[in-house]
Amino acid sequence: MAFFTVGPAASSSDSIPPSQTAPIVPATHPSAPIPVQGPGVGHNVRVALGETGFEIFPLMIGGAEFGWNVDLESSHDILDTYAEVGGNAVHTADSFSGGRSEHIIGQWMHSRGLRDDVVLSVRIGGHPDNPGLGPVNLVRAVEASLTRLRTDRIDVLYLDAGTDRTTALEDTLATAEWLVEAGKVRALGAVGYTAAQLVEARILASAGFPRIMVLDVPFNVLRRNDFDADLRLVAGAQAMAVTPSHALEHGFLSGRHRARTRVNLSVRGAQIAASLNRRGSRTLRALDAVGTELGVPDAAVAVAWLLAQKLVTAPIVNAYAAQHVEELVQGIGVRLSRAQLADIARAAE
Repeated sequence: MAFFTVGPAASSSDSIPPSQTAPIVPATHPSAPIPVQGPGVGHNVRVALGETGFEIFPLMIGGAEFGWNVDLESSHDILDTYAEVGGNAVHTADSFSGGRSEHIIGQWMHSRGLRDDVVLSVRIGGHPDNPGLGPVNLVRAVEASLTRLRTDRIDVLYLDAGTDRTTALEDTLATAEWLVEAGKVRALGAVGYTAAQLVEARILASAGFPRIMVLDVPFNVLRRNDFDADLRLVAGAQAMAVTPSHALEHGFLSGRHRARTRVNLSVRGAQIAASLNRRGSRTLRALDAVGTELGVPDAAVAVAWLLAQKLVTAPIVNAYAAQHVEELVQGIGVRLSRAQLADIARAAE
């Protein structure tokens, strides 16, 4: 597996306990890969998550597929691979698979003893048992997530405005203030908020309410309009960390789906099919060209494109298999030239 584009790939192997009765192992061939033990190759690759005080790997692993299209064992393989390369930022939501995603991530952190090493982000507001961001449901939703995740705190709580258009922002932030003071939440993020709402939130923060420091917005080379000029201006002015979701446009930008005949009739299939048009084909060809030039897969180029955008701290990516993680993290070691960025952007117009 390649992590950076320069140098040989690193691999890991399980350590074998010494035994006096262990059989004699033949000498390793000189050309065999050298096993690497200890921290992952990217364990020192960290960026500041805005002004939250957290330092994270510049690629967040998302749990949207866990418990839905990916079973528990495969989910743990994905998380193990992510941790092995140095990843430390895990994102999920109380609505993902009805809470099963949180169960899977909680079990993984508990069984590996990694809770203190993980920056855990949770999006709240979409679970049918405690919908919206009203004071009562918000507290109940956080408590339920903490139980499923087998932890006592959420590092970044993303408030999902798309689930609640009636609760006053002041009421939501007042409840969040209690959650922060109680130690159940460390920092706040926002999903689905307008630029005007974020300005209002900052005004409320000046009156003592907790600040929103992280912004999740659907954003990729095919989906640039969702991160409009007003949101960019506010996010930049407030020094927010931007963690784009839908980094691969439901998997389309990985380059694995290029014909409608290979797309199934599932919900995800319909989402991918929406990009199977001339614009999507042009974009994949541009990613192909850059990927061939740099020796990395299309998914890595898509990640590198996002990381080259101003304000972007760490894209949120979902994976179906451990090998997808190995492809995605290569994008962190890629620096796209201005010409390459222009070629990709022009193809996606």
